[in-house]
This record gives sequence, C-alpha cells and structure tokens, in this order.
Amino acid sequence: MNAEPSSLVVLPDSPGGAALLPRVPYPRPNVLFHSSGRPWLAGRWKPGEIQVAVAGRARIAVFGFCPLPAERLTACAARSRTVADADALARVLPGSAHLVASVNGQVRLQGTLANLRRAFHARIGSVPVAGTRADVLAAMTGADLDEDLLAAQLTQMQLLPPLIEKSWWLTVHPVPPDSYVALAGDDTVRTARWWHPPEPVLPIRKGAPAVRAALREAVANRRPAKGRLSLDLSGGMDSTTLCFLAAEQTSDLFTFRWTGGSVANDDPFFAAEAARRLPGIEHLEQSDASAPALFAPPYATDDLEAPWTMTRGLNGSAHGVRVLAEHGSGLHLAGHGGDEVFSGTPSYLHTLVRRRPLTGLRQLRVYRSLGRWSWPRTLSALADRQSWSDWWRESADQLTDPLPRPGTPDLGWADPVRAAPWATGDALATTRRVLYEIAAEAAPLAADRGQHQALTSLRAAGPLCQQIQREYAADGVPLDLPYLDDRVVEAALAVRTSDRFTPWRYKPLLADAMRGLVPDVILDRTTKGNYQDDDDAEAHRHVPDLLDYFADSALAARGLLDLDALRAALLEPRLDDEVEAHLETALGCEMWLRAIAENRPATDRRTHAPAP
Repeated sequence: MNAEPSSLVVLPDSPGGAALLPRVPYPRPNVLFHSSGRPWLAGRWKPGEIQVAVAGRARIAVFGFCPLPAERLTACAARSRTVADADALARVLPGSAHLVASVNGQVRLQGTLANLRRAFHARIGSVPVAGTRADVLAAMTGADLDEDLLAAQLTQMQLLPPLIEKSWWLTVHPVPPDSYVALAGDDTVRTARWWHPPEPVLPIRKGAPAVRAALREAVANRRPAKGRLSLDLSGGMDSTTLCFLAAEQTSDLFTFRWTGGSVANDDPFFAAEAARRLPGIEHLEQSDASAPALFAPPYATDDLEAPWTMTRGLNGSAHGVRVLAEHGSGLHLAGHGGDEVFSGTPSYLHTLVRRRPLTGLRQLRVYRSLGRWSWPRTLSALADRQSWSDWWRESADQLTDPLPRPGTPDLGWADPVRAAPWATGDALATTRRVLYEIAAEAAPLAADRGQHQALTSLRAAGPLCQQIQREYAADGVPLDLPYLDDRVVEAALAVRTSDRFTPWRYKPLLADAMRGLVPDVILDRTTKGNYQDDDDAEAHRHVPDLLDYFADSALAARGLLDLDALRAALLEPRLDDEVEAHLETALGCEMWLRAIAENRPATDRRTHAPAP
C-alpha cells in the first residue's frame, strides 16, 4: 500500500489529554486545538477531508465526505452549550463523515449509522482517548489482540452485530453506530444514544420520493477533487442506478465493469442495456482473465485493525483499482450497501402476520410455494417465540450440528451458523463461551423482526465495506458508497417492511424510487447476478497455493485450526458454499495474524492501515 493513512485521535480537554499528544503514532501529526489551547484532534488527513467550525468555546468538525456549507456548521457551533446539542446536526448531516465536537470542556465523537465510519475509545492510565481506528488506539495503549474473538471468527464467521461490532483489540471499546462517546475533562467517559430507527410505517408510494431525493442528493454532491468520476456498471440495479443519477449531473465520467463470468449470470445483458441508454459516456470494460483469480496468491495485507473478510477477491480488486487510476479516476462510486438497504428475507412475515394478517398470509403463501415449505413447518416457524438472545444461545448449542434441511422456512432472526470443519476443540469451546456472553447482552434492534434484520445487515455491512474503501484509497482512488449514507438509510428504513421486501418484486422500493430516471428494463428485472460457478472453479485452482500458505499457520500454532482437517476439506472434489465461506474467513484471520507479527510486534504497535 502506498497512500498516506487517514485517521483521527480525539483528546480530552484536560492536562492529561494534552500529555497524550506525543503518543499519537505519527511522526508529525496534524493537530487542531480546543478553545483552551490544548490539543483536540491529532492524526493524518488529506486537504478537504476535514471541516471545522469555531464559535466561542465550541468547535464542530466533520471528518470525511460532508457537503454541508461552512455557515451551517458555524451556526451549529454557535448554538452549542453542551456536546448533546450536536444531536440536531447529526440528524441532518449529509454524506458520510465522523462528527466531532468540543464544547465547554467536553468532547464528542460518533461514526455513521451503517458502521461505515466507526468510533472507539480507550484509556491510557486514567485518561480517556477516542479515535476513528481501533488499531491506532491499540498502538497508543499497548493493547493486545482479542484471542477469544479470533477463535469465534475463525470458527463460525458470524458477521452480525453485536459480534462484528466488537473491537479486535483488548481495552479498546467500540461505540455503537447509533451513539456517541463523550470525554470530559475530569476523565469520565459516557456513551449516549442519539438515534433511534424510524418506525417502518410509510407505504411505498409515500416513502419512495424521500429515497429518490436522498439518493439524488448523495450522488449529486460527490465530485472528485481532481481527475474524473468513475462508477461501477455491473448491470445490477444498485450500481446502474448510481450511473444514471451521476449522468444527470455531469458527462465527465466513465463506467467500469468486468466482462466474462458464469453463463448463469445475466448481469452483462443489463449492463449492455444501461450503456446503450447512457450515450456519450465512456464505458470501460476489463476482462476477468486479466486480473488475478479468486483465492490467488499472494496472501497478504497490512490492514491491522481487523482481519480482512472478503479475501477471495482481494488481489483482483486491487488490480481493478489500478485500472481505474490509470484511466484518471479521482473518485469512484459503487453500489455496495444496496443489497442491505433494499433487500431482505421473509423474516418480516413473522411480525407481519400478527399485525396485518391478511397481507401477511397472502405473501406467506407465495414464499411457501417458492421455498417448498410444508404447512406444518411453516406454522411452527410462525408460532416460534425465540428471542434474539435465544438465537445466539441456540447458535452456540448447535455449532457442530448439520444445517437445517432444504425447505426449512426462513422466518428466524438470522441464518443459522455452523462451525468450520477445521476448528479445533479449543476453538469450539471458546466460541461457545463468546456466543453465550453475547446472548446475555443481545437486544433486538427493532420490534419488527424484518426491521431488526435490516438493521443488523446494515451494521454488519459497514465494517466490511470500510475495508474495501481502504484498499481503494491505498492505491490512490477514493471510494464512496452512497447507499450507506445516513440520510439514505433513514429514508429506506421508514418504509413498511412488507413494501420493501415482497415475494413478487426485486428491490421494489429502489425500483419505485428511480422510476422515470432509470430505464424500466433495469428496474423490472427479477434476478441478481450469479457468480458462484466462477468461485468454485477458481477456488479449486488455488487449493495447492492455499495449502502451502497454511502449512506453517499462525492459527494452527495458537491451537485454533486443525491442519489435517483443513487439508481434507480443501481436497474434496467440490467445495460447497459453506466451506468456501469458512475458507475466506480463515484466510483473513491468518493474513491478519501474520501482518501483526511482521509489522507490529508486541513492543511497538505503531503501524496502522489507511482509513477511508
């Protein structure tokens, strides 16, 4: 990686906070100051990446993409008497940015609702400190990695909150995305919730205009500081929508897509249809064969905050970013997050049949037919009273059980999880303990089971997409993901779950919101591109490379991974989807451990990876 990393360390307005400045792990950090003259923000950021407004003893900063006029920030600072007064700004803040405030000796830091931008806090001695990167705070505090979390990730790859929201570094604590952390000059720390999800009560005809307006604003304001705007045009509804929104505002853009792929994938047809309706715009195509295959070596990362999750295509993604840079991209927009915002599972029916029985039963009959659910199993799933905590306990109890057979109704809190075939007995025991601990604290994110699942999907997507952003930024092409902007997320969540997710239409809310702007042929599609055939073949091709890489496994040295079991699973004639997913997780954990050993020994954890 070659780009300068970006991150903030937030210091309290106290003598102890000022004394921490030399521990910020940069040779010459940028520094901004409290009204007292003590250091407030320290770190690295690019020109234009941070905006600061000052009014009396109040300072407001936004770190990231935020097209808010300077006078609006200044007005907010002028009205602020405590850090809680920044709630009003947080509720209307456009774009995707961290919000930081310093008001009368108190400090506030928060991330974004979908966890794309995260916040953390820790203590150095008795003095609290906050920041946008867990590994930077770990470098300042000397924190060790969380071995229990490592075992749980390797074993069951569960990517749902609250597990995915935990910090990978002991004594570094995450801030929930709906909350902020406040540091006081007397060394006290508190976390306060500032946001609650909207009740999903709007019919689609009333909610779609707000989604359209939010997306249009999100795309219209995103312009590169230099170079051209580029966008994915895979053919999927999410990326294609962004292309048409961007074309409304500028012709100085180009689209990018990979060609080739599975014969079962119909994305190319829709990409060609979209390109035909975007005349005068350059459409760049790159053959899949020109990029490293899925699971191809080298296996390496220098992102030390958390294990990489989407490792199968890491090298191919880096190749694509270099192609974008060579063609002059100064900012790239992608549709990541669209699935989480606009797609869902039938789990919403569990609530719907109780609140609106006729609507719920009508939709249930369609899902039952499509999934070949028997009536006895369907009725049993509807009658289920399992809580979100019960789901985590059941996950612990059933870690090594077979997965439910096909035709099992999909009405639960989340998909069931099972252990990797190469998890050792110690890894299994640790994972069960971690899951039981989560069960004791887990609370649903919404009363509506479908709304809860939408929120968990969003909060899980953010950390994964953040890693992709870092990869792009490292090669000099900033990546923005408009679907994960707070205002877009809010607009979508306000629409009834039974309108957002139906058995008859694909992403109906997005389709209705974009009607008249995006061609009907795109909005009326009923499929999602299928790449699974390619994954199978490419994974098999690189099994020898993977086995060589794991031969001296750091995971195995910790007693978490059974090398014989891994070898047996990878040498099977076919790698099923579950095994491939576990392989991707194991590879990410292994890469992370090796990066820590090579770049961040226990006596000096000062190196850290780029932030978005």
